[in-house]
Amino acid sequence: MQGSDSDRFSDRFGYRAPDAEIQLREDAPPAIRDAVLVLGYDVGFGPGSMRDIVCGVMLRRPDLGNWSSGNIEGEVQALIDEAPWFRIYDLAEKIHQTIHDRGDWEAASRFQARMNDVFREHGIGWKMEDGRIMVRGSEAFELSTAHAVETMRSAGAPTAANEVHEALKDISRRPEPDVSGSIQHALAALECVAREYTATTSTLGPIIAKLNFPKPLDEAVHKLWGFASEQGRHLREGREPQFEEAELVVTVASALSVYLLRAKTRSEGQ
Repeated sequence: MQGSDSDRFSDRFGYRAPDAEIQLREDAPPAIRDAVLVLGYDVGFGPGSMRDIVCGVMLRRPDLGNWSSGNIEGEVQALIDEAPWFRIYDLAEKIHQTIHDRGDWEAASRFQARMNDVFREHGIGWKMEDGRIMVRGSEAFELSTAHAVETMRSAGAPTAANEVHEALKDISRRPEPDVSGSIQHALAALECVAREYTATTSTLGPIIAKLNFPKPLDEAVHKLWGFASEQGRHLREGREPQFEEAELVVTVASALSVYLLRAKTRSEGQ
C-alpha cells in the first residue's frame, strides 16, 4: 500500500536539501508557481475546484467554454503563469484557508510544510506560518524575532510582543514591504521593554542611559535609536530605508529586548 505524503523516503530517513541563500522576495519564479498548483491538487482539489479558487484570487471569470478536466487544468495553469508575482502568494494563502475551513487540518499542515520546503530550497524570502505568508529573513532574524515574541509574552509584556508582531506584518507586506513601519514598531517594542525595565514612562532616547548595557554596547543602542529616529526625517525627504536595514533593526531590537527581559528576571530573582 502506498504511504502518505508524511511517509516520504526523505522524511523517513531525515534527508533534506540545504537551505538556499535567500535571493528573491519580490518575485514568484516558475518553481513557486508550479509548487502552489501541484500542492493544491495534492491536497485534494480537482481542476474545477482549483479554477474556482484561482479565479477568485485573480478576479477572473472562468472560461465556460472549458468543461473537460484537461481544458480546465490548462486554463488554471495559464492563469497562474500570467499572474503578478504577489498574487501567487495570495493564492497559496487562499488554498490553505480553504483546506482549513473544510476541517482538513492535516492536509492544511502538509500544504504549509511543503510550501516552506520549496521556499527554503529555492532561496525565497517568504515562509508560511498559520496559513499566512510572512517574511523569512536571515537565521539571526528568524531566531531573534521568534524568541522575542515568546519571551515578551512569558514576561507579561504583551504590548511589546504585539509591536514585534506588527513589525513582522509591515516587513511582510506585499507587493511592497512597509520597511519604515517595521523599524518604528521594532523600536516601539524595545521602548516598551525598556520602560518595564526602568519603571519609567519616558521615551527610549532618555531611557537608554539607565539600561545598564555594558560599554560600548550602550553607545550602539544610542546609535540604533538615532538611526530609527532619522528614518522619519528621511522618509519625509523621499528616502525610503532599505529592506536589509529594516531587517537589521528588527533583529537587533528583538535581541536587545530579550536581553533586558532576562536581566530583569534575574534581578527580581535575587
